[in-house]
Amino acid sequence: MDIFKFAIPEIIFGRGSLQYASICAKRLGASKILVVSDPGVEEAGWVDKLFDILRAEDLDFTYFNDVAANPRDFQIYKGVDLYRREEADVVMALGGGSPMDAAKGIALLVSNGGNISDYEGANLVNRPLPPMVFIPTTMGSESNISQFTVISDLERRVKMTLISRTLVPNISITDPLLLETLTRDLIIPPLFDSLAHAVESYVSPIANPFTEAWSLKGLDLLIRHIRPALETCDLDDLEQLAIAGTSSGMAFTNASVGLGHALAHALGGMHDVVHGMAHSLLLPSVMRYNLPTCEKKMARIGEVITGKRLKTDEATALAGIEALEELRGEIGIPTRLRELLPDRTMLPQASHNAVKDICLLTNPRPATWKDMLNIYYEMW
Repeated sequence: MDIFKFAIPEIIFGRGSLQYASICAKRLGASKILVVSDPGVEEAGWVDKLFDILRAEDLDFTYFNDVAANPRDFQIYKGVDLYRREEADVVMALGGGSPMDAAKGIALLVSNGGNISDYEGANLVNRPLPPMVFIPTTMGSESNISQFTVISDLERRVKMTLISRTLVPNISITDPLLLETLTRDLIIPPLFDSLAHAVESYVSPIANPFTEAWSLKGLDLLIRHIRPALETCDLDDLEQLAIAGTSSGMAFTNASVGLGHALAHALGGMHDVVHGMAHSLLLPSVMRYNLPTCEKKMARIGEVITGKRLKTDEATALAGIEALEELRGEIGIPTRLRELLPDRTMLPQASHNAVKDICLLTNPRPATWKDMLNIYYEMW
């Protein structure tokens, strides 16, 4: 049997677990915390709640909230300046993927220096990062679990993927109560990001028995709880989706992702397309593209999605892909790229950008920029 590596942070999960944020920071030796979040989380009231928890333990902190969806490189530099000026020693992120990715970028540069683009790619970080405590307010990106961070380079109009074991936070705190302030529209994109994590990590050429188990667990919980969660926003279903996101996060941080993420990153870098919405459009097409190379695994995915085993692996896999397309239609979200982009003139450049994305290295089937362009055109 091959030798496998499986890396995750310490995970604290459960309703009310936000209260442990101050205890975790103290355990990591915090004297002053840089809290990273964004205006949307502020409006939901969770930033003030976190501040109250930190003050109750007499913890000093400073706050950074200049974080956009698809966080920008210049925002990372501003956060680094604040961290150094305030002499912070622990980074705490509260929010979705954008604040968490930004927090990782800040932590990376305060310890390693240079420009964020210096670390684009895998295993280029040499020095340890400051201690990190991450608290997600949604499910999907799982930056609180993963060794990935994604930052937008505005000059090149690309989303840079950085991968390093040092980017895994020390502690992840997932409190399902924080999901209660999400609207239906805010829930949908991260759920499709989670679906992409589960599927792409399962068929990754570096998947192993540990990642495969969590990929399928995450996929199963997502399929069973997406519809009721979107219909009622009931906390029990949202909690199961949080478990699903954590499961798929544990899978993809160790097995990586693939073609779908390369394509989605390219769209996000050039036109700021919401990452999860890109996956909702691209995932079925990417699965069809990969099917000839990993038919048995795609059949297992189809079986989990539909609950049925058909006569052949191919038929079972295609049934699962079609079920995802039906789910997208039921939810009532865009089904064509033309609904998200002004025109298709940028798609050739996006394809050239996507073929350079490091996520493509762990796709089960090789893809050229022309293959990628064909997928874009198929979804136009």
